[in-house]
Amino acid sequence: MPDNQRLEEQFVSHEAERIVFEKLDASEQIDIDVQTDVLKIVQGQAEKVSVTGQGLVIQENIRVQEIKLQTDNIAINPLKAIFGQIELNEPVNAVARIVLTKTDINLAFTSDLIRNLVENVDLNVDGEIISFKPQHIDIFLPGDGKIGCNATVLLKSQENTRLLGVTVTFRPRTNSHPILLSSVTCTEGEGMSVELILAFMQKIKEIVNLPFLKWEDIAFRIINMEVEQDNVILMIEANIKQISASQIEFLN
Repeated sequence: MPDNQRLEEQFVSHEAERIVFEKLDASEQIDIDVQTDVLKIVQGQAEKVSVTGQGLVIQENIRVQEIKLQTDNIAINPLKAIFGQIELNEPVNAVARIVLTKTDINLAFTSDLIRNLVENVDLNVDGEIISFKPQHIDIFLPGDGKIGCNATVLLKSQENTRLLGVTVTFRPRTNSHPILLSSVTCTEGEGMSVELILAFMQKIKEIVNLPFLKWEDIAFRIINMEVEQDNVILMIEANIKQISASQIEFLN
């Protein structure tokens, strides 16, 4: 919390930090900076809200190493703002920088939230629908800006069900290039046909090209991704109806 804040800004920011801290499963550090004054609070306005946090456990098995988020002008509930509760009267736009460690990413894949997201994926392979159900996923960062994935998946069609082990490495989409597949290696099972690989890549393309994802009251999109030796850094644009989180689903 900045030392040069007005008294009312300090109070609202402190109360907001206390309330958010109580709702988190764990936190190494959380700082909230609400820029406003008494008149604007009474009018239900704030110039912006900045949030900085480290080691935040949002819910079971969902952890971020670091987050920096800043909103534009927001309309707030003036009565609740006096007590540090930032309840939005109108949706607000925000930009966030989120750092995830390799451990954070793999932990997230064990959460109910992510499991529900990837539980069943249907692939259209030359007109045949094949259910693609992950059994185990392990993310690794091999360097050179790549992301790697060791996965065991269950492939189920009308005719048969088979287990497939695969290792995939790719470069994530950035401002300068789309997703680039580096390698695909089968480690278990009969292998993958070219048609199956193309169907999987088409599904990834569909997901990546969705205009927004939704996390409860937050619609967001990833505008850039940087891969470092031990971390993945996401730049995200978001439209926030309320500041809360429990489940992710795709927005059509």
